[in-house]
Amino acid sequence: MLGKMMDQPLLISNLISHAARYHGATEVVSVETTGGTERSNWATLDQNARQLASALLALGLAPEDRCATIAWNNRRHMEIYFGVAGAGLVCHTVNPRLHPEQLIYIANHAEDKVLFFDSTFLPAVAKLKEHFKTIEHYVLMGPRDDAAAEMLDGLVFYDELLETGDAGFDWPQFEESRASSLCYTSGTTGNPKGVLYTHRSTMLHTLAGNQPDGLAISAKDTVLPVVPMFHVNAWGVPYIAAGNGAKLILPGPGLDGESLVKLIDGEGVTLALGVPTIWMGLLAALKKTGSKAEKLTRTVVGGSALPPSMIPAFRDDYGVELIHAWGMTETSPLGTLNQLLQKHETLPEEDQAAIRLGQGRPPYGVELRIMGEDGTVLPNDGKAQGELQVRGHWIVDTYFKADQSALNADGWFDTGDVATIDADGYMIIRDRAKDIIKSGGEWISTVELENIAIGHPGVANAAAIAARHPKWDERPVLVALKAEGQDVSEQDIIAFYDGKVASWQVPDKVIFVDALPLGGTGKVVKAKLREEYEDILMQQEDA
Repeated sequence: MLGKMMDQPLLISNLISHAARYHGATEVVSVETTGGTERSNWATLDQNARQLASALLALGLAPEDRCATIAWNNRRHMEIYFGVAGAGLVCHTVNPRLHPEQLIYIANHAEDKVLFFDSTFLPAVAKLKEHFKTIEHYVLMGPRDDAAAEMLDGLVFYDELLETGDAGFDWPQFEESRASSLCYTSGTTGNPKGVLYTHRSTMLHTLAGNQPDGLAISAKDTVLPVVPMFHVNAWGVPYIAAGNGAKLILPGPGLDGESLVKLIDGEGVTLALGVPTIWMGLLAALKKTGSKAEKLTRTVVGGSALPPSMIPAFRDDYGVELIHAWGMTETSPLGTLNQLLQKHETLPEEDQAAIRLGQGRPPYGVELRIMGEDGTVLPNDGKAQGELQVRGHWIVDTYFKADQSALNADGWFDTGDVATIDADGYMIIRDRAKDIIKSGGEWISTVELENIAIGHPGVANAAAIAARHPKWDERPVLVALKAEGQDVSEQDIIAFYDGKVASWQVPDKVIFVDALPLGGTGKVVKAKLREEYEDILMQQEDA
């Protein structure tokens, strides 16, 4: 071999070691589940993670055994992230918003050996315990609580478990291909699927995803991940923040607008990350409280399409840049991020904002393509629309415990999204393949219809679905949630589409509801809306 460079495995424990060594005094602020705010730092997190790792190994856990969490974004959850993976075990984050049957399925399918959980979820865990087949240790994330101990036999308390650990524990070294964490898809159709990340894939995601055209988190930032740590590892922010020594603000269970305003103002948050529904609530709270979020300079928005009206609202009133991103559990999750190119700097502000509406371009490590219905690769011309496929260094190969690869014959993963890609690699999600409306042989994007509707001041949120039609096969129907204090009518909304889309794309009907059904990741569950309203136009015809 000619190579004469050091060869060290890419391990997640290296991140927390680096944070402790060079940014040890930098704060990690945690809103506790039981109330109040705790101030810690990277050095303490590293020490606690080491003690946790040694304590877990002392329980007799074997390499790559799964340790589950049902928890909010807080300091103990961070320590579990690094302590479990650093010990050579697998951190399995569980979404508490899933249906109990899915929670049972996931825990049993993963064969979890340990379950860490916040006090919020104690009643649910106590109720479901009899259905968990492999969990041997139940750990409440806090100090001893005698009332909690009475609810669950054999309950272990996190703080006491930590005290049994070795303060001088050295992070073990092993192959970087070892599994590090496990996340399951939201399972809107069928059982959730597990995606098993490796130390290597996570480290590459951390390094490549944080370039200047990526998340661009630095040691000067104060970062607020509103995206839950049970949602695709909080988009990788815990790892990136540790690797760069940023001040980290963990919001706990209070994700309402006013709670977030207090954190943003009180801690001087410069960067926040979350889904569009979170930022809708934040905008309303900023307006209500009169806060100007003076230190906040940018937010990263993902999980679902960004309503266009949010860009000028944040930019003009608060000087905050909204950065659109796209990804999924199977992509670790970063697939694209919308940063402008040099040639865009001379464009008028409105033209730059128009580019920002798309999901952006892939960082190094990710490749995209779109496929036509006939199986041919379509051109990157910004016009051709097809199934979005992806491959790269942190993309799923095979679902956990699956017999067959998740990839197609030539090694690409089909995302289930319909998209366009232009010559510079900018990708725009036009719709989910299962959601797009085909009316009289022509495609109508539900994403575009929703974005327009949400731009109306009388609409708080909206979802467009395909309803069956006797003549056109399918026609768009809009299900909308009125903004507080607004009395907008169906005619108002339909008129609002005038000049924004072709007349044949305008929804046939607007239905107002008191609430939209949300899934475990905060997205609207359109399957439920279709189930309820797919025949609404047929009923009108019959009448």
